[in-house]
This record gives sequence, C-alpha cells and structure tokens, in this order.
Amino acid sequence: MGKRYSNLLFNFIAPTYGLFYEFQKKHYDKILDVIKSEIDLTVYHNMVDVGCGTGALCSVLNEKGISVTGIDPAERMLEIARNKLENQDIVFINANVLEALPFQDKAFDISIASYVAHGLKDEERKKMYAEMSRVTKYKVIIYDYNQNRNLLTTIIEWLERGDYFKFIKVAENEMRSCIREMKECFFEVKVIDVDSHASWYICTPA
Repeated sequence: MGKRYSNLLFNFIAPTYGLFYEFQKKHYDKILDVIKSEIDLTVYHNMVDVGCGTGALCSVLNEKGISVTGIDPAERMLEIARNKLENQDIVFINANVLEALPFQDKAFDISIASYVAHGLKDEERKKMYAEMSRVTKYKVIIYDYNQNRNLLTTIIEWLERGDYFKFIKVAENEMRSCIREMKECFFEVKVIDVDSHASWYICTPA
C-alpha cells in the first residue's frame, strides 16, 4: 500500500474507527493482562506507540502510569485521540515511522506497533523495525497477526490492499533477519500468542 493512499484511507475512516475506541481500550487492557507474565510494561518509564490511531492503546498505557507518546501519519486519527479528555497527558505527534522520527537514539524504554506491520510492504517493514530499534532501549513490540487466518480478516485485509498474506508467513523470520545499513535490527525475537489470531513479537533492539 502506497504511503499517500494509506494516509488518505486512514484519514477517511478515522471517524468510523473512532467509534470502536472504547472497545479497543477494553481489548488492549485484556491483552496487557494476558502478556503480563511475559513482559510487564508497567515496570518501564516511557513508551512510544507507533501508528497509534485514535489513541486507545496510548490511553490504556497512560492509565497504568506509563509516560506515552503516540505517533501516526493520519492527522484525523490524532485529532480524535487528542479530543479525548483522558488523553490530555499524552503527547500525540503527526509523524511517519517510515521516515526519520523526531526522537533521539534510545529515547524510549519500549516501542510498540499494533497492527501496523501487516499493512506495509516488506521493505517498509524493515524501515519500521530499524527505526523502532533506533529509538528504543529495551524492547520493540510488534503486535500483529499470526498465521491462524479467519475468513473475515482475510476479506478485510484483501480490501485494504496491504501485505497481510505475505506478512503472516514470514513475520518472525523477517524480524530475525532484518538488517538495515549493514546493522542488525534486533538481537532476539520472542513470539507470544496473545489470542487465537494475534501474537506479540517481542524484539530486543540492536
């Protein structure tokens, strides 16, 4: 999916996407409880949510006492996020991970991208992995689909025109072998299934 097409699409669907904000918050809160035995995010000081959309995950993380920055290239998504009263302490920035992010090296303890990777082409994903590795001290988390497909997701992802069908086949190996500018993106990749169709790919940045 081209960058311009993607931005137009997500700006267009932002109002509809915003209708699912409370549902998303409950879902993310549940997932954080599921994954807590593997990685407890509350022990870390700050995080960046890459492709934060309307800010549901940012809001959950903020309520758990984590300093959160959300970035997204779709300004209308960010407008919805900023207009939520509970999100007044969260910094939202219009930025694209496929370009140089406006942060210093190792600026955040944790970075997370939720359902972003599968919508990118393979070279774009490598750029995302490398940039998230650059700005992260401890763990890069790619929260996305695993290989357990269902019919509804297959139809939606076909319409979205992303790289879902390839991503689910190569995700773990792609992260393990990611090299940008002659440097490894990650030292280690650990995959944890958080529900029947999704995993956390927990990566240790180089």
